Amino acid sequence: MNIDRLKRHYRLALAATFSVVGIGHIAAAQEGANGTSFLDDFDRLDRKFWFISDGWNNGTFQNCTWSEKQVKVVNGVLQLTFEERKEGDRNYACGEIQTRKRYGYGTYEARIKAADGSGLNSAFFTYIGPTNKKPHDEIDFEVLGKNTAKVQVNQYVSAKGGNEFLADVPGGANQGFNDYAFVWEKDRLRYYVNGELVHEVNDPAKIPVNAQKIFFSLWGTDTLTDWMGTFAYKEPTKLEVDRVAFTAAGDDCQFAESVACRLD
Repeated sequence: MNIDRLKRHYRLALAATFSVVGIGHIAAAQEGANGTSFLDDFDRLDRKFWFISDGWNNGTFQNCTWSEKQVKVVNGVLQLTFEERKEGDRNYACGEIQTRKRYGYGTYEARIKAADGSGLNSAFFTYIGPTNKKPHDEIDFEVLGKNTAKVQVNQYVSAKGGNEFLADVPGGANQGFNDYAFVWEKDRLRYYVNGELVHEVNDPAKIPVNAQKIFFSLWGTDTLTDWMGTFAYKEPTKLEVDRVAFTAAGDDCQFAESVACRLD
């Protein structure tokens, strides 16, 4: 089974688990996305804004159970932790949050320090799927623990992926905070690392069209070794998020250093 098929199994399981816990509902159309421009500096975790995954996993390939105990804010930084702790039917516990609203065309930005450890995935992404009565659309930044000198970007359109691109993260994604951003337009998708353009997609057939939720997650695997590396747990680790922002197309940028402040 190739890497893209493995990841597709993961995303299908993601959709299925959302259905099980009953958080899916009919999504707004792209032009009717119900999320507006925002900046969250994580002075606190607003549970009216963020949904915390808790009590399930996304399939046999995920070796941890989502737990709200792995999600907290410390000194203005969101922490999603991964640790060896019996949770459900897994021996590890991990953390994930997602927005309750959905967002459309615009600029998505997060300042992140990735977790340490082969076999782990530190992810900042957007997603919508069949449980929301929409096709599977997705836009990704994923730091794979086997090589934290790179970040993988990718997008899915109606469940079709295969658009992976690896971009350099100078100094290492797990060594300090780095800024990740994508600018999503109808006919163009641009990815940025630390304010520098690293990848551009201009084929409309490879650009998602459906409004999506924003996610942060940290999870591990024993089986997806070709993609994420051989799992090698040593000690608890964490994905840290200093801020996240969304600037809707046409709106003023949300903070001074935002990519949205200097778009053409």
